[in-house]
Amino acid sequence: MRVLTRHTPTSGVARIVLAAGEAVEAPADSLLAASYGIADTREGTGSSVFTAPAQGGWVDLAPEVAGDVHALELDGRTGWSVARDAVFARPATVRQDHPWPALRTLFGNDSGFLRHHSGTGPLVLAARGPVDSLKVGPAEIITVNPLFLLAYPDGVEVRLRAVDPARPQSVRTGEGLALDVAGPATVLVQTRRRP
Repeated sequence: MRVLTRHTPTSGVARIVLAAGEAVEAPADSLLAASYGIADTREGTGSSVFTAPAQGGWVDLAPEVAGDVHALELDGRTGWSVARDAVFARPATVRQDHPWPALRTLFGNDSGFLRHHSGTGPLVLAARGPVDSLKVGPAEIITVNPLFLLAYPDGVEVRLRAVDPARPQSVRTGEGLALDVAGPATVLVQTRRRP
């Protein structure tokens, strides 16, 4: 499976090129166009699995919200914690790990605003605005607003804290919280906040 993007970073479209029998899961209403013969199997979760016929094919997928589409290539060794609403498309070789111990440490028994993904292949993310990559140096600490956070890889040290303990906070949305990130690290953010 290959991912080709166009119209980024403002109105991204992902072309997923599939070999014979390969499949990709994405929101059912995200299909912009497809090569002839692509099978569309609806799931009960509001998503579809698009499967290529014997000769292979492609699907063009467009997110509901304007912004970037970004293919995060998983290598089978390093997983990624990703904003809950950012995963746009994924092959069967990429799975959501639930529960994930590091996220349970971060959020307790709540579901939180992140989901952990691992496996091999491209995990396609839909961002609000362009995707930016923040490089955090060794012994450096930065603070990220969770409403802009897109993803970070395993091994990154993070701490969640209240911006103002007297004001409301939500681990489900990230509202009223700050995420401290210790380097060395790479953090992906979107340049427009989640609602």
